[in-house]
Amino acid sequence: MIRIVTFLLLASALCGAQTLKIVVAGQNAETIADWQTASDKVKLVQVTSETAMSEIADADAYIGNIRPELVEAGKKLRWVQTLSAGVEQVLHKSGSDALADSDIVLTNNQIVQGPEIADHAMAFLLTLTRFLPTYLKRQADENWQARPYELFELNGKNALVIGMGGIGLQIAIRAWAHGMKVVGVDPEDIAYLPYVDSIVKPDMLDSVIGDADVVFMAAPHTPESHRMIGPSQFESMKDGAYFIAVSRGGTYDLGSLVKALDSKKLAGAGVDVTDPEPLPKGHALWKFENVIITPHIAGRSDMDRGRMLGVVKSNIQRFADGLRLINVVDKQKGY
Repeated sequence: MIRIVTFLLLASALCGAQTLKIVVAGQNAETIADWQTASDKVKLVQVTSETAMSEIADADAYIGNIRPELVEAGKKLRWVQTLSAGVEQVLHKSGSDALADSDIVLTNNQIVQGPEIADHAMAFLLTLTRFLPTYLKRQADENWQARPYELFELNGKNALVIGMGGIGLQIAIRAWAHGMKVVGVDPEDIAYLPYVDSIVKPDMLDSVIGDADVVFMAAPHTPESHRMIGPSQFESMKDGAYFIAVSRGGTYDLGSLVKALDSKKLAGAGVDVTDPEPLPKGHALWKFENVIITPHIAGRSDMDRGRMLGVVKSNIQRFADGLRLINVVDKQKGY
């Protein structure tokens, strides 16, 4: 109800406005020029970290990763758009959080990066279960050696997808298409999905994790999801299971993952995200041959930037016309 009232107030305030000022950070002139064509009711102003403070005072909106001091200085701000899916960079958890505690509408790019991140997650799993690193090494040595056959078939296996948002749903579809039985974990009420066998709440995680042949971590990083895969969960996982993390590194305990790999509990892992990032040189995770590490690039593709910029352009037009914005974040939940 509060969010509906906020939108109505937003729409009402905008109806009588003349030209709305939108401050844009971190984008090139070509992108800003394209966004400007969304509406003649707005004026987009490009800023740097040095000029943002001088422009924010009379701004109606901000596009980029806004800092707390800019939120406090932006007395007219009604809307903040971040280009990423995660919002932890703008919803600051230390000290006073001006954005979270305000009436400013926050929007993000949830969902639009789902396809490539889901592809990346399945690429991790297929690479590990088909032992491609082993054969790539043999290829480099021009070694035509087939045995031993240790390959792992996905058909009929169990997939646990933690976080059934835009990324998790895309992973679930791909796992199901490979013949896997899919169970989801999510705090929200999710409608019936023909490609998901069941969905449980996070407080039921420990009751289902032991059945999974692969655990996909696709949940956003919030206080509730912080290291939700910890020592107990890794210990409860099936012997020979795989762990795939493609959302945020803070959602799992890195030390516990290393321990599970070192003890041969897990057959392998694929991680695009770690905590800390970058993963430090010399860290134990680098040493495992059954681990694939990529540097937080799962969301990149030839299509993702166009979709991300398109969402922002649509929101600029909707903001100008006083319409409900796309991808509104629940600032208290963090997603």
